[in-house]
Amino acid sequence: MLVQAAQQGDKRAFAQLVEKYEQRVYNLARKMMRDPQDAEDVLQETFISVYRNLGNFHGDSSFSTWLYRIATNASLMKLRARKEPALSLDEPIESEDNDNLPREIVDWGITPEQALLNNETRGKMDTAITELPEMLRTVFVLRDIEGLSVQETADVLAISVPNVKTRLHRARLLLRESLSAYFKDRAAVK
Repeated sequence: MLVQAAQQGDKRAFAQLVEKYEQRVYNLARKMMRDPQDAEDVLQETFISVYRNLGNFHGDSSFSTWLYRIATNASLMKLRARKEPALSLDEPIESEDNDNLPREIVDWGITPEQALLNNETRGKMDTAITELPEMLRTVFVLRDIEGLSVQETADVLAISVPNVKTRLHRARLLLRESLSAYFKDRAAVK
């Protein structure tokens, strides 16, 4: 009802939509952008775009899916403007002797649920997420953090369901690799 009222020009209804979704959009942008100021810019750009294009929303998907798509696109446009280099999963680790070493994944030794209960681990996880390549981070944030289904994530990003699954799998592998040394050290302490 809020969407319909906002489409008919009710500014209070639009303000309520902003209030309802602003924290979710900010959280999504924050995870994708790695910078609070950039996330605020994306938040503002998202709701300006929503306001301008609200008449184009026909209800083919849920309002939140449409909103996430706009926020994701705004984040990706801002990231592309930065032109950060992408990382390859096949890229080996170069040692101090200039040898190419295969990537190792260590058994964490403790359950992720136990580890995520403390702030240090949460901080390490947040850092690892922000270091993911752009498209892998986007899929991971939408699916595993924001809780969208695989189909909703595919709709937001305008990619296929298998592509979402592939990117999510790669993101999880990179996160596991990134966090494995931390968890190995932590398991050794216990």
